[in-house]
Amino acid sequence: MKHKNIMVLGTASNVGKSLITAGLCRVFKQDGYSVCPFKSQNMALNSYITNDGKEMGRAQVVQAEAAGIEPMAYMNPILLKPTTDKKSQVIVNGKVLENMSAKDYFRYKDRLKPEILKAYGYIRENYDVSVLEGAGSPAEINLKQDDIVNTGMAEMADAPVILVGDIDRGGVFASVYGTVALLEESEKKRVKGIVINKFRGDLNILKPGIKMLEDLVGIPVLGVVPHAELNIEDEDSLSEKFYKKSGPGEIKVSVIKLKHLSNFTDLDPLGSYSDVSVKYVSRASELGNEDIIIIPGSKNTIEDLKDLNEKGIAEKIIRLSKNGTAIFGICGGYQMLGQKVVDPHAIESDISEIPGLGILDLETVMLPEKTTTQYSGTLSGTSGILAGMDGVKVDGYEIHQGITNGDESAILKGENCIKGVVRGNIVGTYIHGIFDNGEFTNSFLNKIREIKGMDSCESGIDFREQKELEYDKLAELIRSSLDMDKIYGIMDGE
Repeated sequence: MKHKNIMVLGTASNVGKSLITAGLCRVFKQDGYSVCPFKSQNMALNSYITNDGKEMGRAQVVQAEAAGIEPMAYMNPILLKPTTDKKSQVIVNGKVLENMSAKDYFRYKDRLKPEILKAYGYIRENYDVSVLEGAGSPAEINLKQDDIVNTGMAEMADAPVILVGDIDRGGVFASVYGTVALLEESEKKRVKGIVINKFRGDLNILKPGIKMLEDLVGIPVLGVVPHAELNIEDEDSLSEKFYKKSGPGEIKVSVIKLKHLSNFTDLDPLGSYSDVSVKYVSRASELGNEDIIIIPGSKNTIEDLKDLNEKGIAEKIIRLSKNGTAIFGICGGYQMLGQKVVDPHAIESDISEIPGLGILDLETVMLPEKTTTQYSGTLSGTSGILAGMDGVKVDGYEIHQGITNGDESAILKGENCIKGVVRGNIVGTYIHGIFDNGEFTNSFLNKIREIKGMDSCESGIDFREQKELEYDKLAELIRSSLDMDKIYGIMDGE
């Protein structure tokens, strides 16, 4: 069959483009099509490593899972990972190109169009349907020159567009109208429908506004998607999970909200347990009543470690660790647990060496070559908070610039680098996605349950199976909210 496509643009960041895209991917899959997501350029600190060792944005991983296909870097050929307020690491086709300032990248990005077209061309040749996602807003008039991710990408792919607005944040009519008004005439012609997302309330009250909006912009509203609580990974930095607890569970988990926090989706599986409550903290005063403190991944370990020291958070974590609170470091958080972090090549900072928290006898050295690989291993030599977990399998992936070694026994081994350790109540590992492993996570939580005098749970949650159910729920939400016949008609050129 002839390839069909559709592109999802939004009036702003965090309006729900990624989930709408994932939902459409699931619907098309259920309808019997081979479907592939595509986002030409993604800016995110949440990333994933493919089977062939390439790095891509997690939103496209979620969308690929919803489509029932293996995530591959051609679904997200350009990934920008901010390293400072003014610079980003530019990743092209899954491999690091270089660090660039925003000004330098803006001048350079036009040279990336051939790579984008090559990646999308592969999708066009190998899938029935593609669902493209834009970034931020297509109405950023100061950035529209040589656009490669919003209307510029729609033109390159010759894709019809649906525009998503978020009514939950307020001002949805103004944001939709203003976005359309700022588009060029050729861009407006591509916008074939509008979706109002995250609606709460009585739809009958909204309907007159929908009719007035359609009259103003001359574009039909394809549906209103209600606000829904779905347990699907959200990579956006504006994620609501940063500002609220996941639930009233007896096991309390505090996640340190680092300035350069990356791969916070590592923590999503914990929130699936009814007896676990997860909150993100950014002040020392917020720590002290939890059972577990997690220091997650960081795109700039040295600067984040410096920030934790200045805020008194590092000192508080050290004190709580001595009182028995479980401390769990992942990737950059693992590096911070050691005696020091050394950066001889000034990869992350002009600080060549910084003391760590000093609660593990390890040292980390930052190296120019980045480790990007999937990982599969089995725990051995476990003790302390992980005692009795020998033989438990751990699958995940690694994304890190440094190597870590020292006077600690490895429970997860790797070439020239210790991948995971435990000492008493302290755990550190380079493995992203470690909590996706149900047996590991439940065994770890059972140790906490035992300490708290709670009953243990016999089996953990199969997080991968749970995600499949959530994708089906998302597809049902899309089918019940949007006019899929019209969307299919749009894709057929109507």
